[in-house]
Formats: sequence, structure tokens, C-alpha cells
Amino acid sequence: MVFQATTEPTIFHAAFRDQFEIFLDEHRSALHDSLNGLTEEQARRSLVPSKTTLLGLVKHATFVEKVWFDEAITCRSRSEIGIPDTPDESFDLHDDDTVASIQSAHQQACAASRRATEKLTLDDLVRGNRRGPLPLRWVYLHTLRELAQHCGHAEILREQILSDTMLHS
Repeated sequence: MVFQATTEPTIFHAAFRDQFEIFLDEHRSALHDSLNGLTEEQARRSLVPSKTTLLGLVKHATFVEKVWFDEAITCRSRSEIGIPDTPDESFDLHDDDTVASIQSAHQQACAASRRATEKLTLDDLVRGNRRGPLPLRWVYLHTLRELAQHCGHAEILREQILSDTMLHS
């Protein structure tokens, strides 16, 4: 996943919506790419007491995309979409989850998110969230905040995994 960098001078004065989408895509890409070059074991490695692993973070990010850009926009239930009921469950890894399968699912979810919002304006209300109707602008901000947090988590976990590999080489 390669997208226009937020540091490009053309982005500084781009339309607000374009800026939102470029920042979202930059964070989506960073999270997706946090799995690049890792073994399956490394991607699943648990370094904290929670369920947070690199593979789990990207799987959770796929859940986030589907909650905010499918459930919230289409008003379909989580069971109809095929996602867990809770965010905590979205970190659960199954035997058939692999780096390739999770990255592919994440890319597909991000592409579906872009399609779901392409005809909406930032002021359009999405009605399928438990908080009630929310403007797309708020959804973009919330999702950006969540992705930024998870990118930070992923950077730290990846650094720990790779430094551990270098120590034992």
C-alpha cells in the first residue's frame, strides 16, 4: 500500500476532505506495512500482557474499518458483516490467520471503506453507530486517532521483535 505522503507540499493546501483521506491512508499503510518482512512467529509474538500482537493489531484495524465504514454507514449488524461483537475479540488470532491473510483482509477493508465514503460529504450523518448519528467528519477524526495510536503500538512492538532478532543472530 503506497499513498501520497502527508508531507508533500500539495497536501498543505489541499481540500480538507483530501487531507483527511491522505492522513487516513498514510496510517492505514503504516499499520499494514508493520508486518512486512516478519515471520509468522514474529507477527504473533506476544510482548505485553494484553492480546496485542502485531498480527492482532492489523486484524483489529480491519475490524475498525468495518465498524466505522460498514456498520456505521450501512447500518448492518456486526454479525451480518462477519466481525466480532467487541473490539477485544477483534485481536483474537485463529490458526488460519497469517501475515498474508491478515494483510489482504486489511487492504480489502480499507478499499471498501474508501468506496463506502466516496459519495458522502464530511457533513453527512452516518447512522449505524451506537452513539447515534455522527457526521462523517467525526468518524474520520476518530478513526485517524485510533489508527495513530495503533501505529505507535506497532512501531514499538516491531522494534522489540527486530532488536530481539538482532541480539540472537
